[in-house]
Amino acid sequence: MGDLEYTRGVSTDGLFELALGAARDAGALLLERFGGPASGVESKSSTTDMVSDADRAAERLLIERIGGARPGDGLLGEEGGHVTGSSGLQWVIDPLDGTTNYLFGYPVWSVSIACEDADGGVVAVVHDPTRGETFAAERGRGATLNGRAVDTRAPRGLDRALIGTGFAYAPATRAFQAQVLTRVLPQVRDIRRGGSAALDLAWVACGRLDGFYEWGIKHWDRAAGMLLVSEAGGEVSVFDPGGGLDPCVVAATGGLHDPLRDLVTAGIAAERERP
Repeated sequence: MGDLEYTRGVSTDGLFELALGAARDAGALLLERFGGPASGVESKSSTTDMVSDADRAAERLLIERIGGARPGDGLLGEEGGHVTGSSGLQWVIDPLDGTTNYLFGYPVWSVSIACEDADGGVVAVVHDPTRGETFAAERGRGATLNGRAVDTRAPRGLDRALIGTGFAYAPATRAFQAQVLTRVLPQVRDIRRGGSAALDLAWVACGRLDGFYEWGIKHWDRAAGMLLVSEAGGEVSVFDPGGGLDPCVVAATGGLHDPLRDLVTAGIAAERERP
């Protein structure tokens, strides 16, 4: 969770409203530019992992808004914003989750904001500007979509489960993920790949997906979505799949988490053993 030393017993008054307002303002900025000419586009970890002026502008807005209201808090942002705070709280922000979708005019992207303390997520917001949907959660108070309570879908077997996933940017990792997918797909109803992990997790929380798994996504990709899932009655975990792979996130409706995690783990193991 970054370099912040968390403490317990920290006041959380006003965090939820701050997160909501900041996410919606960043979303409005991004939506205004959506579909227009892209500027300042650069590659990060690979030629397909991109960042643009829109990402940077949205992150600046979030840093200014949150930092201005909460100057003692820590902050971890995808595009380089990192502040070590003294309050015991840290904000984890992804100003534009789904940059590739955004740059291609594909309307599946989001703004993701979480605030954490020593015990994990305190508040979370995933805002989808193109649909006008705001998913939000407070620890111990449930999850909502546009202010109305949401829950994960009723339990069902893996063979009837609609599962979301995503793929890394590195070609070798993508190839391995594709091979594992061939072992997962026959065991579930179907697979969806949206391109925004934050939205995938939010959709598990509201029942649009039964589960989600992906390895290699960063803390800012998953922090808000994980709290949404848990507050909506689902189960979520981050585990080490071994073999030098990055941590894997599994989130699912109640009763489906362990079978999905076992299926993914078995698929990874089988692919490692394949000649």
